[in-house]
Amino acid sequence: MVITGRAASEGLIRIADTVSKIADIKHAFRSNIKAQKGIDL
Repeated sequence: MVITGRAASEGLIRIADTVSKIADIKHAFRSNIKAQKGIDL
């Protein structure tokens, strides 16, 4: 089973076999580059 989302409860984290966290290091949106048709939309 795969469960995705944010703010997993401590109970869920405790019983899970694998827990991953993805961190945004650099993103075009922060540089005011908007979504582009054919790429993001």
